Amino acid sequence: MVTDMTDAEVNAVDFAVVAYRDEGDWNVARLPSRALDDVDTIARELRRYPGESGALAMISVDEDFVILVRVQGSLVRVLLSDATAAPDWTLARSAVVHLGVHVGVDDDQAPAGDLGIVADMGVSAADMGALLDDFDLYPEEVLSEIARGIGFGEKFDELVDLAD
Repeated sequence: MVTDMTDAEVNAVDFAVVAYRDEGDWNVARLPSRALDDVDTIARELRRYPGESGALAMISVDEDFVILVRVQGSLVRVLLSDATAAPDWTLARSAVVHLGVHVGVDDDQAPAGDLGIVADMGVSAADMGALLDDFDLYPEEVLSEIARGIGFGEKFDELVDLAD
């Protein structure tokens, strides 16, 4: 059982957005902090959105790691950019628990989960892996590139205040 995030962890969330396609148009909005306790809570929140291909949460934490959660009906897919964040962060821990992944203290930084989480939307598993392996990119830049590849980059960048 993963416990709720501490106030410090909630404050460390750089941003959390949901993206979904409705009637052919991408909609991007902020996720409420109350919905960020764990993967299950995020999934429940995402089910509220009418996305034609599901709803996608894109979360950046402490300029350290990102987590993607995609809900399509009863299917919940998760991608955590750095599994080694799990011992220190409740949200990352909930992702590895959801995925059934064990993270050891001596493990190297590596993603965990579904690299093909948005392959059907335009960002292949190989491209996702390359983005997550680029340690020169900040988490918000990784998410911006993913958003651009899917087709809502400008809306994403505007919502999270990223300059060109």
